[in-house]
Amino acid sequence: MPDTPEQIIEPSQIDDSLISLNARKVIRRLKESGFQAYLVGGGVRDLLLGLTPKDFDIATNALPEEVDELFRNSRVIGRRFRIVHVRFGREIIEVATFRAAARPEQADSGLILSDNEYGSLKEDVERRDFTVNALYYDPEDNVLHDEVGGLKDLKDRRLRLLGDPESRYREDPVRMLRAIRFAAKLDFDFDPA
Repeated sequence: MPDTPEQIIEPSQIDDSLISLNARKVIRRLKESGFQAYLVGGGVRDLLLGLTPKDFDIATNALPEEVDELFRNSRVIGRRFRIVHVRFGREIIEVATFRAAARPEQADSGLILSDNEYGSLKEDVERRDFTVNALYYDPEDNVLHDEVGGLKDLKDRRLRLLGDPESRYREDPVRMLRAIRFAAKLDFDFDPA
């Protein structure tokens, strides 16, 4: 874990104009309602690499029903893990509640069947796939949370899985395909593990 998991982002590190106004609206409304809310995942990774994100995901401590109540243009979806889609015309902002570190319901093969246990930001970080996708950014306050060394891995152009690779791939075999796609798209090397 890095020594300073919470960092102030300098204006030169992220091009604010690349952040969706609608994602900002969702974060602002969640925060004004007393919840935590962050951009997370590939959108943050791409912003830090100077790329234009294809979409924006938000992580929050608000439950799906609470998010749904805040937005008339929203819909709760999913069985394995319930999330909220907030629609602005053709743009969909995906809002997920922080997931708990508790073991989800799994098949004998290790495949996750149900995953609706909610938790804290720190627990949610551990449930992400790769360190470079476990960066949480608050564009309102320019604060970045990096609990697992994702910034260093971005700088080193390294794709590193969080947790035990064998267990993580059994939980969700699609992660193998995501790893190959990210490495090819971003020109990253795989962590030896």
